[in-house]
Amino acid sequence: MTESLQIQLKKGVLEMCVLALLSKGDNYAYDIASRMADAVGMGEGTIYPLMRRMQNDGLVTTYLQESGSGPPRKYYKITKEGAQTLKNQITDWLAFEAAVHKILGELT
Repeated sequence: MTESLQIQLKKGVLEMCVLALLSKGDNYAYDIASRMADAVGMGEGTIYPLMRRMQNDGLVTTYLQESGSGPPRKYYKITKEGAQTLKNQITDWLAFEAAVHKILGELT
């Protein structure tokens, strides 16, 4: 796979992946960024603007929580709109994945 295709595929599913992580529980941006970096190789420079956009779009809300090791942390929580968006994105992703798999299967 070419590097540009990998980057485009990752960018296309970042929001869905972040929403999926938040659907399992509230989390702070650094941990989300670390998980995303481990899972799909996307760094903090990509995650933080995405988190701000998702907040502006009403998909997540934020709150501060005291931390035992420093200043309060900003936690992200998925909203009802975010949960519905995730559900729709998963449906779209699975349909897209099946269509691509069918086309690729026809090549072998």
